[in-house]
Amino acid sequence: MARVTVEDCMKKISNRFELVNLSVQRVKEIIKGAPLSIERDNDKDPVVALREIAQGQVDPERLKESVVRSYQKISDEDDEDDDIQDMLEETSWLQMSEEETPTTSEEIAEDGLTVTDEAPEGTVE
Repeated sequence: MARVTVEDCMKKISNRFELVNLSVQRVKEIIKGAPLSIERDNDKDPVVALREIAQGQVDPERLKESVVRSYQKISDEDDEDDDIQDMLEETSWLQMSEEETPTTSEEIAEDGLTVTDEAPEGTVE
């Protein structure tokens, strides 16, 4: 029965890979309790999903949007990135012109580090 269902589905969704993704999304909806648009007839969820697609009972475009939404993550990370960018923009070294930007040796001197041209003892130049 499922083979005929797949062939019928191919009339609605011609790409097999897209058919698999959309039918999986529909199965996930069914598992979460979405109402069925056809009779189950002792069929498992994947077969029911394929039958619904084949009979045109579910909108493929709606399933596509649902797949996309399932992969989108909405988090506070975007807000954190904005906060970090604001902090960086407020620092003085970002606002300096090229003439004002300290050289490497000036930065090292500020940090209390020393720069020497001599190689450490025991090293080969």
